Amino acid sequence: MYNRTATVSAAVGLHARPAAQFVRAVTQTGLPVTVAKPGHRAVDARSLLAVMTADFTHGCEVILSVADPKLDPVIVRRELDTLAALLSDDLAHRDA
Repeated sequence: MYNRTATVSAAVGLHARPAAQFVRAVTQTGLPVTVAKPGHRAVDARSLLAVMTADFTHGCEVILSVADPKLDPVIVRRELDTLAALLSDDLAHRDA
């Protein structure tokens, strides 16, 4: 399992447009990514509804994870690093 910590920088958190952009990016990786606040249950990061209802607010720390040991760890690390960088951007002000 590979975990990557990130901070949600979108002013509205992962809600509405920022959530949709994040979920779209996760889906494009083709990986079974989960996202969670430390100490909370992880949700499927490919599910817009799951991400929006998990209440990932502006400034909160999240843990991105991929648990499938059969996947290439180099690819998993690269994709999670990319997703973490995306979260550090204010997605509410990005082009769709």
